[in-house]
Amino acid sequence: MDFIISLLSTPAVLLGVVAFVGLVLQKKSATEVFTGASKTLIGFLIFGIGAAAMTGALQNFNKLFQYGFGITGVIASPEAATALAQSTYGFEVSLTLILGFVLNLVFARITKFKNIFFTTGHSLFFSCVLVLIMSAHGFDRTTTIIVGGTILGFMSAALPQFCQPFMRKMTGGDEQAIGHFNMIGYGLSGYIGRLFSKYEHQTTETIKFPKWLSIFRDFLMGLAIVMLILFYVATLKAGQAFTQELAGTQHWLVFPLVQAFTFVAGMSVLMTGVRMFLAEITAAFVVISEKYIPGSRPALDVPTVFPYAPNAVIVGFICAYAAGLLAIVVMASFPAVFPVVIIPAAHICFFSGGTAAVFGNSSGGWRGAVAGSFVVGLLLAFLPTILYPVYGTLGIEGATFPNIDYNVIGTLLHSILQFIKPI
Repeated sequence: MDFIISLLSTPAVLLGVVAFVGLVLQKKSATEVFTGASKTLIGFLIFGIGAAAMTGALQNFNKLFQYGFGITGVIASPEAATALAQSTYGFEVSLTLILGFVLNLVFARITKFKNIFFTTGHSLFFSCVLVLIMSAHGFDRTTTIIVGGTILGFMSAALPQFCQPFMRKMTGGDEQAIGHFNMIGYGLSGYIGRLFSKYEHQTTETIKFPKWLSIFRDFLMGLAIVMLILFYVATLKAGQAFTQELAGTQHWLVFPLVQAFTFVAGMSVLMTGVRMFLAEITAAFVVISEKYIPGSRPALDVPTVFPYAPNAVIVGFICAYAAGLLAIVVMASFPAVFPVVIIPAAHICFFSGGTAAVFGNSSGGWRGAVAGSFVVGLLLAFLPTILYPVYGTLGIEGATFPNIDYNVIGTLLHSILQFIKPI
């Protein structure tokens, strides 16, 4: 059991196994099978190294920003919230995760939703949300696991379909889906973009920068400038003493420089890994889908769409984070309405806001990117306030789950369970 849980919780290994099976079914040579499976696993690990570097830098930015601007509240971090829940509900969460993955395959086989969800880290977070809601309503372990696993399996297959019209447009085919539980938000961003459809050719990638801004044509250099500005604003506001504590032996004014460029380096590594594993897994997946689940496609993590509009990613991060800061002002101004102030996590705004902008950009150009990512940023901030009190009844406090799909589906489940009593 521990082996299976560990396997399903390690996306790199899981994707490597899928590539291995696909290549074996294609009757490739032993060398080709080993090479293809290894490249898939290595590519995903490279992707993970890049993501970890970016997340670490953004978490330092969060600390500087919150201290400097005196913001207190609940951190919108699914990683932290899951860590709090795992100590008490680890067994239920693990079995819900396994059942959800198995039922994802079943639903992909018997329904029109042909998406196989591979971002198992997000499946773990969703499992945790479902278990917490079921437990808060007093349901036993068995019922919690069955209901939670069924919902997880169905949503893993169905929700990517909402984004697929825009994925087809971006990728030029139907072989790849998005697998990240903000899919309601990404699809919504794409539809918001359609409001600006007559401007869809004025994309974030075709913006004509003045000569003095021509550096922004290079995605990594543009990202470096944005991150340098953000880090130094947060650092100067936080002050020398606090920054030096974070920096350790490094000079407090050197620390933001290194963190900003660490983030950019992480993005470069991440993009390299994406290109490497995506090419291998897509080729290997063809045989599996044709033979066992006809018409199926892999639903993969959000950085797989970054190469289609890299400038949109920067725009989306800025807009989503700005929306989160606006939400703080609103929540703090109306304490009778909002039970808690949700503090936006920079890494959530980057990955989710950036992806929303890529979708909005695909249908409405830069206007769609701005509007779509801003709306998604508002949803990431406001939606968690609904379920936070529910988690509080179980002692899960101080962190929460910001993702849109968790909160939309979780709120619906919570509303239904209010009328259903456990046996």
